[in-house]
Amino acid sequence: MSFKEGLMRLVVHKSKETNCVYDAGDSLTEIITSSRSPNRRWKLFHRSSSAIPSKPSKPQIPREFICPISGSLMADPVIVSSGHTFERVCVQVCKALNFTPNLVDSPPPDLTSVIPNLALKSTILNWCQNYSIAPPKPPDSVSAEKLVRTSMASGHGKVSVSENELLIRGVEETPKVSFNHAATELTRRPSHFHSSSDESVSPAALTPPLPFSTQPSCYSSPSSSCSEIEAPTSSNEEDDILAGLRCAHVSEIEEALTSLRKITRTREDARAHLCSPRLLSALRPLVVSRYANIQVNSVAVLVNLSLEKSNKIKIVRSGILPPLIDVLKAGTPEAQEHASGVVFSLALDDDCKTAIGVLGALPPLLHLLNSEGERTRHDSALALYHLTLVQSNRSKLVKIGSVPVLLRMVKSGHMTGRVLLTLCNLSSCADGRAAMLDSGGVECLVGVLRGNEFDSRSTQESCVATLYGLSRGGLRFKGLAKAAGAVEVLREVEKSGSERGREKARRMLEMMRGREKEEEEEVDWEELLDSGLGSRTRLQSGCGGSCVNSSEF
Repeated sequence: MSFKEGLMRLVVHKSKETNCVYDAGDSLTEIITSSRSPNRRWKLFHRSSSAIPSKPSKPQIPREFICPISGSLMADPVIVSSGHTFERVCVQVCKALNFTPNLVDSPPPDLTSVIPNLALKSTILNWCQNYSIAPPKPPDSVSAEKLVRTSMASGHGKVSVSENELLIRGVEETPKVSFNHAATELTRRPSHFHSSSDESVSPAALTPPLPFSTQPSCYSSPSSSCSEIEAPTSSNEEDDILAGLRCAHVSEIEEALTSLRKITRTREDARAHLCSPRLLSALRPLVVSRYANIQVNSVAVLVNLSLEKSNKIKIVRSGILPPLIDVLKAGTPEAQEHASGVVFSLALDDDCKTAIGVLGALPPLLHLLNSEGERTRHDSALALYHLTLVQSNRSKLVKIGSVPVLLRMVKSGHMTGRVLLTLCNLSSCADGRAAMLDSGGVECLVGVLRGNEFDSRSTQESCVATLYGLSRGGLRFKGLAKAAGAVEVLREVEKSGSERGREKARRMLEMMRGREKEEEEEVDWEELLDSGLGSRTRLQSGCGGSCVNSSEF
């Protein structure tokens, strides 16, 4: 019996199974048997190499990966206020041209604010990698402008103003020429200052006092030269101003901004009705204009508008904060002065504090504490103080490494009073206390108190209050304070300080001395600082004897 005949009999014996046998020619033979029929059925199939399926063609791009404006794969997708997603460059061009595109089966988008869509961007990159497609590159501004203008010409959208030439560019092009605007010069200074924390600070002798809780320093009451301006009727006022702001000629835009700045500075009643979504939308691109005079006056208008309490939340919700923060980072010195005043004014509203911190205002404000402009430094310091009244902003400020910077300013005597206000807020949170203890905050504050070179009693109170906040650090604070000689300094404050300062100094001294009932054994502070651990022993008298109870912590 040959091998082939034996194999056939084995297959017939297992009639209920289906088996595959390959001959020497690599042809596939499928043997199908059926238990219902006595007859055997044989079917032969031959599969050659040419039958192997070819690679799939180029995949179709998912619809959600395509920008509705450009019609191409998005490289930098962003989410606008209405929830739609577009290519960033296309949104910027639409906003510059005041164009709102029409979308299929969707309401018109709101391009007020822009948030990066990182999740979609990552998904697009993964999709390109899986299909071996080169990652998309964002279109240049010229190409994007052509696409948008084509849509405008075809009527696929709404143009709120006539087509203007793009006067707005990024703040990357820092203006080199500073224009004068004497017509809107602000000269008068306020004469007092107070804060909402009960820990007030008076400015130095050379520093003009400022009303920090109500107005930024770059604002002044109307002067006599501006009080005689005749304002147009309120019904046509906004339309006339908007027409000037949207004009194609730079000189007409400057004239409209100068007039608007005077009106909002001299007429309190005009601030409320002029702070409309239309006006704020027109001001938004002008804030980052490459023309210095336009940039300065548009930000100065925002200072005046922000003085009205009801306008503060409107300004934040209008989406004008991101370009304003760009001015804080890279604007002209005069524009930075006004921008810090706007942020300080908005920070007075509790509903705006968190949003200002989230949008990234804290790092540039910290940097502007070393600005050459006196008003810029003061408004930035006070803005940081009011923003750090919120816990989330305190944590953000600590994470960007602000504590060593602020402590160095205190040591150098640079804006000591105002910087101490922010440090006092930071000492009230665990992250801030830890950062200050790590950065030598106790030694720095004790040294300032020992020097007793304060411009006012309130500055001393702020220093004591900050040290009191650090005293919540427990044993670590005790060791650092004793090593810095804080006991003698606090005793002096307890004798000759203000009422609030004396009370805080007394509490810290009691805490550092400890109560005899709680601690009868001295602690080796040097060992405690080295190890971070300690032990205390309490002697307890019992019936007929004594026992020792040790607890580690």
